[in-house]
Amino acid sequence: MLPFTDEELQPIVSSMIEKARVWIKKDGGDVTLLDIKEGKVFVQLQGACVGCGSSGTTLKYGIEKEMRTMIHPEITVVNVPHGMEDKLEELV
Repeated sequence: MLPFTDEELQPIVSSMIEKARVWIKKDGGDVTLLDIKEGKVFVQLQGACVGCGSSGTTLKYGIEKEMRTMIHPEITVVNVPHGMEDKLEELV
């Protein structure tokens, strides 16, 4: 259990996603923060990231690793497939 509410996480997670977008965009991709629920950060990869074999690495060893280091070791990042934006509870 994270010692933060989802609302408290919002500004720092948003800031970190914005920083990540800079290097992801250099490869033709993008990432959007969709929501934070119970310490799970729901993002959606876009552009060249969709279907890219390295997208899982980008999420787990890039974005999630940085958030676990800077925010809390139990935070997780979940990629939301296109079309599932309204069904986040199914991805938990």
